[in-house]
Amino acid sequence: MGQTPGMLSQADLEQLVAAGEIDTVILAFCDMQGRLTGKRVSARLFVEDTAEHGAECCNYLLAVDVDMNTVDGYAMSSWETGYGDMVMKPDFSTLRRLPWVPGTALVMGDLERVDGKPVTVAPRSILNRQIDRLSERGLVPYVGTELEFMVFDDTYREAWAKGYRHLTPATDYNIDYAMLASTRMEPLLRDIRLGMTGAGMYCEGVKGECNLGQQEIAFRYDHARTTCDNHTIYKNGAKEIADQHGKSLTFMAKFDEREGNSCHIHISLRGEDGGAVFADSDAADGMSPMFRSFIAGQLATLRELTLFYAPNINSYKRFALGSFAPTAIAWGMDNRTCALRVVGHGHGMRVECRAPGGDVNQYLAVSALIAGGLHGMEQELELPEALEGNAYTSGAECLPTTLREAATLFGESAVARAAFGDDVVEHYLNNARIELTAYDAAVTDWEKVRGFERL
Repeated sequence: MGQTPGMLSQADLEQLVAAGEIDTVILAFCDMQGRLTGKRVSARLFVEDTAEHGAECCNYLLAVDVDMNTVDGYAMSSWETGYGDMVMKPDFSTLRRLPWVPGTALVMGDLERVDGKPVTVAPRSILNRQIDRLSERGLVPYVGTELEFMVFDDTYREAWAKGYRHLTPATDYNIDYAMLASTRMEPLLRDIRLGMTGAGMYCEGVKGECNLGQQEIAFRYDHARTTCDNHTIYKNGAKEIADQHGKSLTFMAKFDEREGNSCHIHISLRGEDGGAVFADSDAADGMSPMFRSFIAGQLATLRELTLFYAPNINSYKRFALGSFAPTAIAWGMDNRTCALRVVGHGHGMRVECRAPGGDVNQYLAVSALIAGGLHGMEQELELPEALEGNAYTSGAECLPTTLREAATLFGESAVARAAFGDDVVEHYLNNARIELTAYDAAVTDWEKVRGFERL
């Protein structure tokens, strides 16, 4: 197979830099909040030095809140430890052009301590560990993420100035699969699709969704790490392209009381020879014993690993009855009311986890899906019968309804501690505590409307 269009080798980069076509290289990683974080490096310096040695950045970048405030409680980074450096080491399999940023290439990096050891709490490191666990069994994970967003006619700076109130959505009514009103956004959507294609991604298409101005751009499934890297670049790039169009878009899980933004994650495993280990043509349902145990493990750990599927306060507003966002811990065959939905056949046989919203850190969510599945395989868990009908009214056990509940379950999870390590569990528990403390101290518009005059 040839090189994917848009992707670059080191030799390609050196030639483009020498020709003056590339003058800047972004060396980046995904932070705890799922954001693309890093440095813009002179292309000359990158070729001559950074490519081999990487680039330093402060370790507080994995120990801040959404506002980039330094916060207490992290073992890896604090005033007491001096806020030292960590190193972004480029992974050249991710090197690519960024067509929407002139003269720029981007490469994702793995985070290392200055002694060369991995930063274990970094999202990509967590996923790498789970991929290694599968590799020990001769298995390779393939993943697709389906990320929804809402488009607004306000710019990001206008939206900020308005306090994100009274924004104008790009459509006025439900546009699920609709062509007419979606065409109004097509100049933006087309630029996003073409931009991501030019950045080495396989864009499948776009469709309207239920909420006002809501869309989903789909990409071809790939190796789990590749998909998660692409997800980070796409999410950041889509916002940058929207900004260039004088518009804004949001991936937050629940912007208003209508449908939220989901990020359904499809996962399947293959053997190292490419064999479809989840499929069994002799089984009545087409599912192999390995696949059944894999789903059973995910089902058994959904509640305790929900923190990695729904990492924010707002994530839990999305779990609403009859909203196509799951509430019940159940699995079904092509049943969109269940948290886990089995679809496909042969190489395409896979399980879709419908719990994550658009705000998810995909590295963490995919890590949780692998860890839960491996737990089921190691314990040889039996898969219960598929749920038929409406999971919302089935009486099945429910997902956690608050970040506080999810954090408690995560902290008590033996599966999480065995799969990720105590350091990772404590790091992300602290992140949840920081968010909860901030939320508990906030006075919301809802409180003012209900209480200013009438209470």
